[in-house]
Amino acid sequence: MSRVRLFDLARPSRQHLLGYILLAPAVLLVGLIIVYPLIISIDLSLQAVKLPRMGAPRAPFTTANYQKLFASSEFWMACWVTLKLVVVVTAGSLITGVSTALLVNNRFRGRTLARLAMALPWAVPEVIAVVIFAWIFDSSFGLMSWLLVTLGLSDGMIAWVSTPGAAFWAVAITMIWKGFPFVSIMTLAGLQSIPTDFYNAAKVDGANVFQRFRWITLPLLMPVLGVTLVLVILWVFRDFSIIKVLTEGGPLKSTQTLSIMTYDQAFGFFNFGYASAVGVVTLVICVVASLLMLGRQTRAMY
Repeated sequence: MSRVRLFDLARPSRQHLLGYILLAPAVLLVGLIIVYPLIISIDLSLQAVKLPRMGAPRAPFTTANYQKLFASSEFWMACWVTLKLVVVVTAGSLITGVSTALLVNNRFRGRTLARLAMALPWAVPEVIAVVIFAWIFDSSFGLMSWLLVTLGLSDGMIAWVSTPGAAFWAVAITMIWKGFPFVSIMTLAGLQSIPTDFYNAAKVDGANVFQRFRWITLPLLMPVLGVTLVLVILWVFRDFSIIKVLTEGGPLKSTQTLSIMTYDQAFGFFNFGYASAVGVVTLVICVVASLLMLGRQTRAMY
């Protein structure tokens, strides 16, 4: 009987039922991993709890966490730092990644080795990368300060991680170094899909390198760059380990992003309800930014 029913599901008129059955385990897994914790976080953000305990009676609903959040100067400072970091890191990663992809897309001796070197920062674990950059930005014998002094751009060694402005740029440079290979790989994949006939026809018409990039390469790369831009922005929003290991959000909260604030409130002060409110607001900002960018990209394509 079970075989008969299985063959019935394989009929063309019932294949959609078979598809739903095959997708059900994956949907349930996604629900358990993503949807259920999200519901718990939203519910916890509406409770005035410090440290939730299993089996404890549920606290009543309240919006005190959100009222406290939007009235907090620390929250708006974290939003401003996150916004600055998103703009700087996204722009730096995009410019560096696209430039590198255009370079390694050309035919030259050692191109394979150059492509491997381009992808190396993305393969290095974030904690290891941050430890390396912590030595580079060391205020006593760091490579970055020595280089600036040698070039005459600085009068002395710079206290990178203990000065608010310098600490922000130390974090931004580290994140750009870690993130630009992803942009390069995505851009290189997009460049490989552009037919060479377009460039040959443009050369026959007398178009130079910049004109070919402006009228052929850039328009055809826009779908890939749009998706890549969204992914990079979401990565900067949620990144935690680089900032935590390098500066821990300091000094004077100059590098405290929303993700660092969420961690500090949850595991530093055990304000889990307040930390959940910060996390929910961060999620809403990410969703709205993604929808706006994807909608703008869709309108630009059509």
